[in-house]
Amino acid sequence: MSQTTEVIETTTQIFQEELSKLAQLPDTKEEASIYLKNLLTLLEEFAVTYGGRLLIALILLAVGFKLIHTLDRKLNRSRLIEKADPNSRSFFLGVIGVVAKVVVGVTALAIMGVPMSSIVAVVGSCGLAIGLALQGSLANIAGGFILLVFKPFAVGDYIIADGTEGTVTEIGIFYTKLLSIDNKRITIPNAEVSNATLVNTTAEEKRRVDLVFTASYGDDIALVEQTLLRVCADNPKILDDPAPFARLSAHQDSALAYTLRAWCRVEDYWEVYFDLHRDVKLAFDKAGITIPFPQMDVHPKND
Repeated sequence: MSQTTEVIETTTQIFQEELSKLAQLPDTKEEASIYLKNLLTLLEEFAVTYGGRLLIALILLAVGFKLIHTLDRKLNRSRLIEKADPNSRSFFLGVIGVVAKVVVGVTALAIMGVPMSSIVAVVGSCGLAIGLALQGSLANIAGGFILLVFKPFAVGDYIIADGTEGTVTEIGIFYTKLLSIDNKRITIPNAEVSNATLVNTTAEEKRRVDLVFTASYGDDIALVEQTLLRVCADNPKILDDPAPFARLSAHQDSALAYTLRAWCRVEDYWEVYFDLHRDVKLAFDKAGITIPFPQMDVHPKND
């Protein structure tokens, strides 16, 4: 047993003895005077023994947390952090902040005279209890590490995860934040994101637009295919390499289906998608190609 521990136990025992003397309230004025004198003496001894340590510990907590806050702001503005991967920037800054605050708290307890063995035991017990109570949160932290290590997406990418989609705005310690097309903020736990089937639509520079158009059985197949390719050639945002593809792909009940595939840059995808729908309709009308629609022939029965 260390000398510091022996001193603390001895002092604690003395205080307990003095407190036991004050357990019985005075009945007379003389006893009240003695009681008050003993109480003031006990408070004075407590202030002398622990007051300085308590004051230093409080100052350490105040200054330490202030320095951590200042350090966090400076790190955010530093060139090293600005050059770092946006995915890991907020994540690791949050982890550093939490670890630094724990270190300051443990140091303050040590200044108060609490044995390090006791601190380790308490921290271990609390860690176990917190771990059991916050299994989901710990899973989110682990999921965040997985996302940072394997990097299935980055800040600014447009992803689809189990039916939820949007542009990634932040990868935090516990959650990943998305911004939907209609400007809704979506917050997803990292554990779910790391275990979900992810579709990153902006991971590559090029993306293919796949569309299906129909024409009647009476229209010339070669004319329809040439018309679709001509529409692609007239669109400046459709790439020549890989070349557009247009072929007859299915025989439907009342029409022939033609598959059109055209490549474009990722940022032009939606504009090309909507332009093709409009331009193909106009080109079909100009070329005299019929776009069939469902019809029903009704034959009345004569009695």
